Order: sequence, then C-alpha cells, then structure tokens
Amino acid sequence: MTKVHGTGVYDFKRHHVAEYPVELADKPETKPPHSSSLPSSITLSEIQRDQLTRIAAANWLKSGGSKPEKPFDPQLVKEIYETELTVKSEGKSQRKTVPLQRVMILEVSQYLENYLWPNFDAETASYEHVMSMILMVNEKFRENVAAWGCFYDRKDVFTGFLERVLRLKEGRELTIAEKTNYLVFMINAFQSLEDEIVRETVLRLASLRSWHSLSYGRFQMELCLNPDLIKKWKRMIKKESDDAKKLGVHLDPLSSLEVNFLRNLIEEFLEVLDHKVFTQKNPVSEDDELNASSIFDQVDDASILYCERFMEFLIDLLSQLPTRRYLRPLVADVAVVAKCHLSALYRHEKGKLFAQLVDLLQFYENFEINDHVGTQLTDDEVLQSHYDRFQSFQLLAFKKVPKLQELALANVGAIHKRVDLSKKLSVLSPEELKDLVCSKLKLVSNEDPWSDRVDFLIEVMVSFFEKHQSQKEAINALPLYPNEQIMWDESVVPSINYSGEGCLALPKLNLQFLTLHDYLLRNFNLFRLESTYEIREDIQEAIPHLLSYINNEGETAFRGWSRMAVPIREFKITEVKQPNIGEVKPASVTAAITYSISSYKSQIRSEWDALKEHDVLFLLSISPLFKPLSAEEEAKASVPQKLGLQYVRGCEIIEIRDEEGTLMNDFSGRTKREEWKPPKGELRTVTVALDAAQYHMDVTDIAEKGAEDVYGTFNVLMRRKPKENNFKAILESIRDLMNEYCIVPDWLHKIFLGYGHPSAAQWINMPDLLETVDFKDTFLNAGHLKESFSHYQVCFVDSDGRETLDPRPPFRIKLPRSLKSDTHAPSENGRSDTGVNDAKMVDACVEKEKLIVEAYIPPDPGPYPQDQPKQNSVRFTPTQIGAIISGIQPGLTMVVGPPGTGKTDTAVQILNVLYHNCPSQRTLIITHSNQALNDLFEKIMERDVPARYLLRLGQGEQELATDLDFSRQGRVNAMLVRRLELLSEVERFARSLQLPEDVGYTCETAGYFWLLHVYSRWEQFIAACAGNEDKPAFVQDHFPFKEFFSNTPQAVFTGQSFEKDMRAAKGCFRHLKTMFQELEECRAFELLKSTADRANYLMTKQAKIVAMTCTHAALKRKDFLQLGFKYDNLLMEESAQILEIETFIPMLLQRQEDGYARLKRCILIGDHHQLPPVVKNMAFQKYSHMDQSLFTRFVRLGIPYIELNAQGRARPSIAELYNWRYRDLGDLPSVKEEAIFYRANAGFSYDYQLVDVPDYHGRGESAPSPWFYQNEGEAEYVVSVYIYMRLLGYPANKISILTTYNGQKLLIRDVINRRCLPYDFIGPPSKVTTVDKFQGQQNDFILLSLVRTRFVGHLRDVRRLVVAMSRARLGLYVFCRRSLFEQCYELQPTFQRLLQRPDHLALNLNEGTSFTERHVDDIGHPYLVSGVEEMANIVFGRIDQLQQARAMYQYMAYSEQLMGTSEEQNNEQDSTSPNQAMEVDTSVAENGGINNDVHESNGQEAKEDGEDHANGQDGVLPSEDQPNTENETQVSTNDENTVT
Repeated sequence: MTKVHGTGVYDFKRHHVAEYPVELADKPETKPPHSSSLPSSITLSEIQRDQLTRIAAANWLKSGGSKPEKPFDPQLVKEIYETELTVKSEGKSQRKTVPLQRVMILEVSQYLENYLWPNFDAETASYEHVMSMILMVNEKFRENVAAWGCFYDRKDVFTGFLERVLRLKEGRELTIAEKTNYLVFMINAFQSLEDEIVRETVLRLASLRSWHSLSYGRFQMELCLNPDLIKKWKRMIKKESDDAKKLGVHLDPLSSLEVNFLRNLIEEFLEVLDHKVFTQKNPVSEDDELNASSIFDQVDDASILYCERFMEFLIDLLSQLPTRRYLRPLVADVAVVAKCHLSALYRHEKGKLFAQLVDLLQFYENFEINDHVGTQLTDDEVLQSHYDRFQSFQLLAFKKVPKLQELALANVGAIHKRVDLSKKLSVLSPEELKDLVCSKLKLVSNEDPWSDRVDFLIEVMVSFFEKHQSQKEAINALPLYPNEQIMWDESVVPSINYSGEGCLALPKLNLQFLTLHDYLLRNFNLFRLESTYEIREDIQEAIPHLLSYINNEGETAFRGWSRMAVPIREFKITEVKQPNIGEVKPASVTAAITYSISSYKSQIRSEWDALKEHDVLFLLSISPLFKPLSAEEEAKASVPQKLGLQYVRGCEIIEIRDEEGTLMNDFSGRTKREEWKPPKGELRTVTVALDAAQYHMDVTDIAEKGAEDVYGTFNVLMRRKPKENNFKAILESIRDLMNEYCIVPDWLHKIFLGYGHPSAAQWINMPDLLETVDFKDTFLNAGHLKESFSHYQVCFVDSDGRETLDPRPPFRIKLPRSLKSDTHAPSENGRSDTGVNDAKMVDACVEKEKLIVEAYIPPDPGPYPQDQPKQNSVRFTPTQIGAIISGIQPGLTMVVGPPGTGKTDTAVQILNVLYHNCPSQRTLIITHSNQALNDLFEKIMERDVPARYLLRLGQGEQELATDLDFSRQGRVNAMLVRRLELLSEVERFARSLQLPEDVGYTCETAGYFWLLHVYSRWEQFIAACAGNEDKPAFVQDHFPFKEFFSNTPQAVFTGQSFEKDMRAAKGCFRHLKTMFQELEECRAFELLKSTADRANYLMTKQAKIVAMTCTHAALKRKDFLQLGFKYDNLLMEESAQILEIETFIPMLLQRQEDGYARLKRCILIGDHHQLPPVVKNMAFQKYSHMDQSLFTRFVRLGIPYIELNAQGRARPSIAELYNWRYRDLGDLPSVKEEAIFYRANAGFSYDYQLVDVPDYHGRGESAPSPWFYQNEGEAEYVVSVYIYMRLLGYPANKISILTTYNGQKLLIRDVINRRCLPYDFIGPPSKVTTVDKFQGQQNDFILLSLVRTRFVGHLRDVRRLVVAMSRARLGLYVFCRRSLFEQCYELQPTFQRLLQRPDHLALNLNEGTSFTERHVDDIGHPYLVSGVEEMANIVFGRIDQLQQARAMYQYMAYSEQLMGTSEEQNNEQDSTSPNQAMEVDTSVAENGGINNDVHESNGQEAKEDGEDHANGQDGVLPSEDQPNTENETQVSTNDENTVT
C-alpha cells in the first residue's frame, strides 16, 4: 500500500536563494549613490586569484573528488577569523558586521562543510572556531540555502556545538559586530524549530525554568493569573532538587545557563542602548549644554544595527507560541518596551526603523491571546479583562493610596487614555510612585536601575493600564490604497537591492502563527506592502514619460505622453456621505474626473476605453521644480522629489461616461445590448469612489494641522494592467475575514496554525469515513487491482458474496481498518525507509491479510451510444491509488507530484470517484494558473461526469480546447438548448404512446407526464414480469416503450433470454429516468427569467464541480457569500505555487452553518521541490518568507503526504538529473519501452550534455542593469545548436530555449531575429522564455542557458534547478561555465552526473536527418565541437550548401521547363544530390511551417513575457523591453509570410 511520508530534515530545507548585490570592499566613496543598485559581484577569476581560495585549495577544497591531505590547523582558523572575518572599523562607524565578500568566498568554498565542522570538537574548539561556524551558518541563511543539513552526520556533536554557542560569552567581552552576529545566529536558530536537532536545544531556553530569573513580584503575579502552572512549577522544583541531590551539588537555579540566557541578553541590549548608541561628548560650554543635539553627534551605526536586530529577536520569540508562553513575562518584567520608548534612539532620526520595530514588539507583547491555552481572545474578553484590571487598580488605590482618591472614584472611560492617566498619576511624589509600581503593583523590580526615573514608572503604568486600540479597529481604519508616505518608506517597502544584512519592520511568515487573526494580519500587511511596491514601480515607470514642467502661468503642464497615465482636465468631489453609526470616517466619498484621450493612437485609446466598474485608478499630484537639480542635489534627492510627485491616492471606478454622457462598459444590465453604441468624442468622465478612511485622515490633517488640501492638487490619472491590479479586492477579502469570526474546520484548525499532532487531519484519524468505496473505472482489470494492493491477499466476490473466478471492473472495496496501519508517520530522521521494512515484514508473514473486493455488474446504462459511460484508460500506480483512496476520504490529503508523475490524472480520478460515491456533495477546484485549470478541466470532460455538472469561472475559460462552453453563460445557454432537445424527445415519446404532444410544452408538464404515464406503465410492466421469468420473449412482447426505442443502433431485445432482455429493459428505463431528471434540473432555468439569476442558480445549486483560479476566488469572495455558495470538498492543484493567503481564502468562500464549517475534504496537490509563488520584492521574499506556500509550510511541519513515485515524461537518463531530490522517483514502463525513448537524438552523440562556454570576445556575463544578466557567447551557441537541429529536420515546435534570466531571454530572441528569421526553413522555436515562466510545461528538446560566470546566482536555489532539468522529454543541452557550477555545493548531485560526459558538444555529423535507428546508449562517432565559433561555422556551412542545392535545383527545374522536357524524362535524369538536398530542404521547410500558429503565438508569448515580470529575482525588465516585444510581433508576421 502507499507510503505516506512526513517531513524531516532531508525532505524540505530552506532553499530559496537570494541574489544579492555584493559591495566590493574597496569601492570608492566618490561613486554616486544611484549606482549602488548595480550588483558589483566579484568575478570568478578574482575568487581564483584570491588568497582565501588558495588557502581553501590547499586545506579543504575537494577537487577531482578527493580532499587535500593537510591535517587540521586550529591556528589557521584563528588567522582566517581575525584577518578575513572581522570587520575593520578604521575609525568610523559602519552597519556591516562581517566583510560580506570574504564570507561569501569562504562559504562557496565549503569552509563549513569540509573544514570547520568535520574538525569540530566541543571540548577543544577555540572561540574563533565557534564564531567562524556561526558566521557560515548566518551566511547560509542570508543566501537562504539549507543551513543545518551538514550537521546531521554528527547529531550528538551538534548539541555540543550549540552548548558552546550558548556559553560563548562567558569570561569574554565581544565586540558590537560579534554581538550582532551572535544575535543573528540565535534568530536563525529560533526560526528553525522544524529541525529537531536545533529545536531540542533552543526550546530549553524558552522553558518554565526561565521564570527563576523573574522578579519576585512578577513571578507571584504570573502564578496568580495562571493557577494551573503552580503544580507544574512545584513538580519542576522537586525534580531539580532531586537531580541536585543525586549529583551531590547545591541547587542554585540562578547559576543555570538556561535560566539567565534571555535575561542576560536583555541586560546586555539595554547597556548598548543606553551607553553605546550615542557616544556622548562632555559639554564644554553652556551653549553646548543647551544644544541637546550636539551631545548626540557621534552615532554608532553598528550599535543601532545591534539594537534593531535585538528587537527582531524579541519579536520572533513573542510571535510563536512555544517561545512566547514563558518568555513574554520576562520581557514585561524588564519593561523592555517602556525603556525603548524612553530611549534617545527611539526619537532620533536614525532610529526610525528601531522605533517601528519597538512598536511591532509592543503589538506582539499585548497580543490578544491566552498564552497558556493558545486560544484567541474575543473583543469582549479583551475589553472585560481591561476593565477588571482597571477596577482592581482603582480598589487598591482607594485602600492604599489616598492621593489617588480621585482616580479611584473616576469612571474607567474618563481615565483609561494615556494623557488622562499620566495627569492623574503626576500627583504622586517619586518615592510614592516607585512604591506603587514596584511594591504594590509589582510591575517592575525594586532593583531595576530605571526604577528611580519618574517618566519610566509612569510609562510602565500607562502602558499596562491604558486601553489599546483593538486590532480590528486598527485594520478597519487603515486605507487599502497606499499613499506616497508608505510607498517610499525604505524600512517598510525596501527597494529591490535589499542585501539581507539588516532587518526590516515587517512581519515574518514562518511555521506557526499565534491565532487565525495573527495569520490574517501578517498576510494582510505583507500583501498590502507587496502591492505597494508594485504600484510604486508602475508610478516610477509611467510619470517620467509625461515630461512635466512649469508653464508661464506657473502651473504644471506636460510635454510628453504616457501609455498608463493621462493629465486630468477636471477633478471634483461630488458626494461625501454621513458616517455609519459607530464610525468616524464617511460612509462613502465620490468624485468625478474628466480627462482627454485625444493624444493617443487607437490601440491605447481602446485600452483606456476598456476601463470598467471596480477597476482601480490612481490620482497623482505632480509639481515639478522650476530648475533642474544639480548632480549633488539629485544624488541626495528622494524618488518623489526627482519625479516632482507630491501626493498619491487610490480610487475605484463606479462608472465611466463618454463626451455625450452615455454610459460605457456597463455590465449591470442598465444598458441593454441592442442599445449599446461605441463611445463618442475624446473626453471621458469617470465617477470614482475614494478611500473613505484616507479621506477622513486627509481632512483631519487639513483641519488640525493646516495641511494642504490634497484633493485640490491632482493633475494626473494613472491606470495599471488589469492582471496586476486586483490587490484591493484581495485586501478587502482578508479584511472581511478579520472582521468575521472565521471558522476553519475543527479537524484543520490546529494544524493550520502549526500546532497539534501532524497526522491529526489525515483520513485514518477522521470520523465518518466511507466504509465501502465504488472505484468505478479506476482499475483497468483484476491484475491492476492486485498490483495496487500487493500487501493484501485480494479475494474477489460477486454481488451476492460468492467468490468469482473471472472478476472484471468495476470494483467496490470495503476498505479495512488495517489499511490504517499501512500508512506511515514520519520516521525519526525524516527519511522514510518504511517501504523496505514493509516488504520484509510482508515476506516474513506466512499469510497476507485478506481484502474483500466486490466485482459487480453495473446496470445497463441505456441503448444509445451516448448512454455509455466514458472510461479511464490510465493504469494508475499503487502510489496513485493510495492518493486516490486518501483523496476520497474526509480530512487533509497532501500529494507531492514530482515532474511527469501524473498529478493531474490523479486529481481527476479523485474527482470522478468522489462524484460517484458522494453525488450530493459539491467540489471546488482551485489552481494557480488558467493553463493548469484548463488541463484539469479537459481531462474531467473525458471522465464519466455529466457536462451539466461542470462549471468554470473566471477569465480563462475562453482558452479551453473544447467546443463546449463551460463558463456560467455558456452553461446556462447549454441548459436552455438541452431543455428544448429533451422536450422534443418527450413529444416524440408521447407520440409513441399515442398521447397528446402538448405534454412536452414545459418541464413542469413533462414532470407530470413522467409520473402519470411513464412511471405507472413501468410499474405495471415490472409487476407483470414477476411470474413470467421462464418465458424468454416475455420482456420483448410486453415492454411498454418499444416504439420509442425503435431508433436505437442495435435491436434492444433478442427474445432469447429473459435475464438479458430484462437487463436491456432496465437500461431503457434508466435512459428515460435520466432524461426526465435532466428536465427537472432544467425547470429552474425555465422559471428564472434573467440571465444573472439563471447563472447564479447554476453556480449555487446545479454545478457539482466548480473550478476557478485562486485569484478569482479572492476577488469574488464577497459575491460568493452573498449568493450562498456552498461546497464540501476543496481540491487545489499547483498548491506549492500559491501564496499562503491565496490558499487560505478558497477554504472560506462559504458562510458557516451554525458555527460549523461544512468543508469535509481538503486535497492539496503540488511539489515543494519546484519553484515557489512569485513575490517581486526581494525583501518580502527573503526577510518575511512571503514566498512560502501553505503546502510547503505543511510539509515543513511534518504533516503526512503521499509522494508519487513514477515519472512518465522524460528518458530515465534525463530523469536521473533531478530524481535525487525526491524520495524514490522511478520511471513508468512506457519511458523504457516506447521506441521514442530508446532511440538516440539524431545528430547528437548524447541525449543530455553540459556544454562549457568560455568567454566570447573576451567577455562572460554582463549586466547592463541590476539582475538583467546576459551572456552573448551562450546566446550565440544556443541559437547555433537550434539552427543545427532545424537543418536536420527537427520540428520547431518540439524545441524550447530556456534561460535563467530575462536579460538573456531578450538577447536570445534578438539573436534568433538576426540568425534564424532570414531563412524560411528555420523560423523561431516553440518558446524562448525563462525557467520560471516555463514551470508546468514541457517539450521534447530543451536548450538551456545558465548565463552566469561570476557567481552561481539564483540557480543555487535547488528548486529552480529541478524545474530547469525536468522540462525536457528527449534531449537536454545545458550551456554554462563549467568551472563555476561544478563547485556549487547545493547543485553537485546534478552537475556531477552532467560532468561524467564530455563538456564539449558531441555531434554525429554523419546523420543528415532528424530520424535515426541508433540506440540512445550508442554514442556513434562523436565529433567534439571546440566552441561557439566552430559551431557557427558548421551551421552556416550547411546553410550555404543547402542554399546552393536549392539554387541548383531551381535552375535545373527552370531550364527543363524551357526545354519542354516531359515529366517522365525529368524523373529519369540523374539529379541525385540536388534531390537529396531538396528532400532535406522540403522536410525542413515543412517542419518550419508545421505549426504556423506556433510561430504566431510565439510573438504573442513574447509580448506577454516582455510585459510580465519573471519570478522573483529575474527582476524588472528595463524599458528596452517594449521595443523588443514589438519587434517580436513583427517577427512572427514575417514568419507567417515566409513559411511556404
């Protein structure tokens, strides 16, 4: 039976790889700041010449598979640490904690894996040895590659290493940079709780023992608030004293490392915050004393970075329950937040990020959760607790503090605000205040050095007793559209060149969340900021094209034009509605905007005219400077200053009208279709809804601060591409969820937040299982079923329970309880070796357990061909069967589908079996892309699920390769057409029974006809048959509907067997029953008159399987809730490519029923070893882990999953390049047996090869702009090989060219334009795109360019490598710099295999066509190509020969025509070589024109690729992209003209 795996260390590791710019150590200071965005990476030659590389080669670098023999030298480690890994301050403060370039060289050379770790001994290792290991681990986290993997070979020693790390500071004073590095290591350790070796040690630091270090007062208060802990505390104390007695030592808990660890760290931080951040000067004169700012002249940047990192550390501890539970009282006891609020850094201009982090820490310290139970507090509970706390304080004040009599008797509402409370407390003297806070309330210890400061004591009191704004109120008051202040705040929305060295004021998505509210809040903030970043990029792209200036009247005018932005003619606010009850912001704010489209050409004009209701626009206020900035001023200026941008506000379209006031693009039904007219004139007026929250804030600022009226200054209206502009609807969906008490099913709730037992939601632990499952057409035959249940002795019985010797599908299986024990939880080290053990166990058993399978005869479906059910033809593997069984049972099913393993087939069969076993249940299908949804849908249509129960929502249904329309409108039309067909059948039926035909007038009359005439006749017939089973012709003679079925292809009855005829009669009746059932379903469409009502009925009641993309689900959630949409099962394809929040929203598209969630099954199918969701801003991707999908998080949490283990896409040899990444990925028989897989690739010696590409014209990679990498040598080489393949006759549509960077993609397209398009017999390939864009697709032959020659870059992400290697079916040729990639630790399994073959392209030049009988293992007579130039010579030599042959052929044909030679004579002439050449030419030309639409779509695809961003680090395409895409469109047109 199927193995169900959980994850361990080897399963999933952090392998998202950053592509950071590396600043050179010797970079001149004079360089203008804007150039810092260029990644100045060190070159490979620099690495090779570097002293460190020489040391590495001599001591630890493996070359040729063997390591140097030199013994370990601790002195060398010390020297490297002191000379290479320590920051040299050189008298000035800096934020760098390590020389990044040196650390990168050491990490790449495998310093940790090959030298530091193998030679580590916890007893003897020096301080420098431990610190070097810390730096290497930190660098791996910064690069986001697997950090803990190499430690698993010596787990016991690793525990010793962590102990050494914890004790590292004993008896030693660390520099501020070392303290920061130490802190970063601790942050990384606490973020890796899924790694057992890390978890065991670090969670000891967050245990109840740490409460020994609490002040006595705080300790008493915590135990009073949590009485359940008193027993636990006493047990712990007893165990500690017993252990001490055994060892014969005195028990002193405060001497323990675990007890004091966090307390010591906090005290060290407060010391730095107070005394190290600002180097105070001694005041020299009275003036200096007055000038407070001069005291803080010397700001230590390194100390500020340390303080920021410490805040990040505390936020991480308080934002996950296992560490929060016991450490939050410690943070409160020392009053970290109050001390930070009062620090000078909090108010200093350089402390902006620090202040944001302190506020985030305060938010998590006061988070609305019960720390010990883990339940979310409701708003009422939070309010009640606030009142209880205040009431107790008032009672105490009344009894013990006479001066606070007024406070004690006041109502809570009058004094719970910060200002009022501070005022009331100011009546106390410092001594009285200290006595109240430290002795009576016990909020702070008496020994605290800050306890003598009045401002500190009041801050502690106020922050403890004031009423905090609820999270819901804060979110509801937040504008959904970004404004200019947040857009260019680098600590919240960092620019693309985030290096990973500092921290940010952003939430992180890791393994666990405190509550659902916390989960939604973090995702809301990140999604909002990611959208802000994209909008910012669009503004920076659109505004410069307008060329704004100040005209003679002193007003802003525009010389240029921009495709996405247009000057506003008039803007006015038309309506501000009164606020709703309980709110302060207006209910709605409406404005009218007038603009002209006169300056645009027709295409762009039509884009502006396509704007419709709910589209989002941006209002910009541009005010350019009178004179241009000088170079020095420009270097200091912010982006808004350079653009002249004053304000940005968002708005949503309500309606749009043309110059005559006619409504445009109205889909609400106000404009009838027949009345529609094209828009008139060039002026457009758009009515928009402004953000009411933002409007309220702006108006308040005008009233209170005298700020400028923002709404009187707007002069530009900007739109965005529709595909990228759906952020507002998604943010609204998340906000709505936060305002609801959202119900995740109980069986999923704990697991979702990251707690509880990982297998709690697995089907074997769920109630209400399906005891007997009808597998329909899942099994092709009895042998197939036996293979699938090889652990069982399968016994086939018939419907009466008798054993059957000739079992045939379909089969019903009573799934035994013992099947439960056959699924496996995670093994200790994460690698499941259960398969081997099971096999041994089964062999050891004398007798296997029995599995009873019922082979039943399905009822006759009916006499017509269309009645026959569609059959599955896929022979599912045992693992796929396991996935199907799990998928049809309630609970959470996770299926990991490596490339080519039939994920979609498995998903479709789950849906098919589920439909037949639970016909009343409804299933929702979600995918990431329209392409995947269409693939899934096309396969469902081939199964036995009636088309009337299928529905496809969203924009992509037009691309479905089917004649049927599965959109809402299409399904409604299909139902209406079907109704007419069925009613005409009913009329024919009535005629056959000699009854009036008007029974087929409506569905209602047809229903009565069924009951009165059809069903009654059938019952009489059945009754008549009861005693006449011995008469063979009885059924034939007495069947009442013979005449109706007289038009069947074959005779229905034979008259020879009663049983056979009776079965046929039941089939006929089944046909009739289905017909009238369909009519009953059509009845609603007869009663409902409006198209919208019909469509909504179809979606909410009729459709059993509803499919949409995750984006559509998020956009339309509000509509689904209003319509009462319901579903029982959720199946999500590509779930490892979908953002966390976009996976979560589809689970909640329906209202709960009496506090109960209806969702019964959640089936997630994906592959976490392939690329994650696209997040364009690197900081959100790397720092916040926003690119982590829910699927990946579940795998990291150890939730059981089924991994499909047989691929049917690629040759087995090519599959070996990536199957090492999976547990047990084998091959289907088809890839070993089919001729196409064992024949060699004609013209090539090998089916895959790595081709080393040296510098071309003295250059390797180049980067004209950041992350826009190009490599001309590889581009030329790849295109030459493509031309070579085309000349041999390989079809263009079977070849794709992939690369890892957008820059290279555009360069390759440019080379194709120059090299291929002039020749009609070559043409462009199927696709030229990036690896990231090609995920989920495949082709027979892949030519792959890896581009980089300096650093490996983002291919170091193993997931990108897996995608790149798994796209080819028959041939994969990788063009790269061998010396760079063969040294990369993460990629070694693949590159070692690639390098077992020559690294020069091996061709078989004697093969002249694309077909060969040569076996794939026979390399023929290889000719090794020396390089790019020789390949070009081979190709263009062949082109010349071909053209000469064509010319000769044409000349001979022309001369023969002149001579009037007959066709017969022409055939006899000896013209062998021209004819041969022409044969090749013709085949090539035909292949070139094989798929003309491929070429056309390539132009379109190019356009899309150019407009879209590639995944993550592929970066933003520069403006050169636009002309390029136009070029490509032109190219495809030429291609269309030239192919003959």
